[in-house]
Amino acid sequence: MWSYILRRLLYNIPVYLGIILLVMLALRVNDPVTAYLGKNATEEQYNTIKEDFGLDRPFYEQYASTVWNIVTLDFSARSWEQKRPVGELISTAVPATTMITVPALLITAAISILIGLICSFYRGRIADQTLMLLAVLGMSVSFLVYIIIGQYFGGYRLGQEAGLVPFDIEGYDVRLSTLGFWASSPIEAVQTWLQYCGLPVLISVIVAMGYDTRFYRAVMVEETGRDYITTARAKGAGSRKIMFVHMLKNAMIPIITRVMISLPFLIVGSILLEVFFSIPGMGRALITAINAKDFPVVEYMSALFAAVVILTVILTDVLYAVVDPRVRLS
Repeated sequence: MWSYILRRLLYNIPVYLGIILLVMLALRVNDPVTAYLGKNATEEQYNTIKEDFGLDRPFYEQYASTVWNIVTLDFSARSWEQKRPVGELISTAVPATTMITVPALLITAAISILIGLICSFYRGRIADQTLMLLAVLGMSVSFLVYIIIGQYFGGYRLGQEAGLVPFDIEGYDVRLSTLGFWASSPIEAVQTWLQYCGLPVLISVIVAMGYDTRFYRAVMVEETGRDYITTARAKGAGSRKIMFVHMLKNAMIPIITRVMISLPFLIVGSILLEVFFSIPGMGRALITAINAKDFPVVEYMSALFAAVVILTVILTDVLYAVVDPRVRLS
């Protein structure tokens, strides 16, 4: 298995280097210094900033330096806008993003798989048709609409009518990013998480459930026609055992594929949530850097996102072999 992982990593090195190259080229279509300073900067200011930012070096040197820093995990390059190391910005942003993406991924997968099993068992009946109708309706509404409705009812209307505001529509408690807070005060930590992250996670789950439910239903319906299901029923196995033991176990490969593919899209979706809820995560930091023409932050965060996607694909193949002994990594 380790030889397979190493081989896949080696195969993806050119892809990863190409992604970094394309990002750096795209950011340099126009002059970075002019974009940062504006057109009214003096020649002295222009030359000073160009030298300070290292843009006076040839492009191949800039590219080689960036690649080397990423390979050696040296994120000491300073942000042009905030004058802080990029690594420091990333280390504070990753936990905030994790507080949204990981719970949303787990909750969405659990509920969608359960609904998919129910729909497959009651295929063609009222329960199946109703749940699929709700899934299609959920897919038809824009992410932004869910955010606006969620903020209005969850943060404003509920407080106005009932005098209760269970969710904050902006802000984030930095204590959530520390393990000490969760270890010392778990109940308070959960309450704080619900206050600041509960509504974004709920919105993310609602948005993703429509797509995932339809996918898992299709997978489970296909499994119901397999010979092993007919055999299990002939032996007198109950519906609950068939669904949660036989069907779920044999459908793990498409389930793993869907869950792992959803992870990068959840990170993209968190960009909107972090911007609208003022959560200092990776998405908001990236958008802020793009607007401020803070190219070092954009380059390193884009490289990090690309690494997540590549590692997710490799991990998916490894999990195939773990859950299904028939799959061989070669």
